[in-house]
Amino acid sequence: MNIQWYPGHMTKAKRMMQEDIKLIDIVVELLDARAPMSSKNPDIDTLALNKYRLVILNKYDLADSRATSMWEKYFRDKGYFVACLDSRKNTGMKSITDTIMEACREKIERDRKRGIINRPIRAMVVGIPNVGKSTFINSYAKKACTKVGNKPGVTKGKQWIRINKNVELLDTPGILWPKFEDERVGLNLAYIGSINDNIISMSELALGLITFLKKNYCNVLQDRYNIDIEKQDFEILQDIAVNRQCIQKGNEPDIEKASILLFDDFRSGKLGRISLEMPE
Repeated sequence: MNIQWYPGHMTKAKRMMQEDIKLIDIVVELLDARAPMSSKNPDIDTLALNKYRLVILNKYDLADSRATSMWEKYFRDKGYFVACLDSRKNTGMKSITDTIMEACREKIERDRKRGIINRPIRAMVVGIPNVGKSTFINSYAKKACTKVGNKPGVTKGKQWIRINKNVELLDTPGILWPKFEDERVGLNLAYIGSINDNIISMSELALGLITFLKKNYCNVLQDRYNIDIEKQDFEILQDIAVNRQCIQKGNEPDIEKASILLFDDFRSGKLGRISLEMPE
């Protein structure tokens, strides 16, 4: 599957971010810990040139912990400040302000020498659709500041949020980039729900995920659905349908319904902690 998705509002959102970047001290980039490289928009590096950088590996509770440790080291070696979060449960949230202040230490010191004291650090929160920006901001601010949804495209415009006396956040819409050069990137983004499900054949996507799981996490399908993973991928999908009683008229397995169920289980962590890629 060659998946591409770049709706028109993303061009407008990118232009808005380019205008606002001059107001910003640090760019806080949320990545999905299950696919950190695939979920890293290459346009952000150009946008954030000469800004302090914090990478947050969000949803790390859903990712393979061994892989996450490797990704954490990978980004630190690249010069980023790094934090691992489960924004939904506030895990790891307490350290964020300290990390932002540490990343901006040089700027704070320069301001102090110029007599500027207690000016809040301004952070732009960026990331691709459905990576958890709104959940992160609401958890960080300890109040509902932004709309939250488990589908891409919930945040439409920019919004300033005062976190505390030290930090102000600028929320931005999730944006992708115009073309995925690597087919695997599009697949990974579709797996984690950052591509609109309505433009994709979910059954075809499910077969791709089954192939990946058989190769890299061979026991999860067997453990979750009590099926024989030695079969062909389509037969496995049929067995999932039967096991979960996804049956249509004529007593035939409902493949589309089973595909959606498989992704619900994967995206919610019911299949276990799974990472889709490792650092090179």
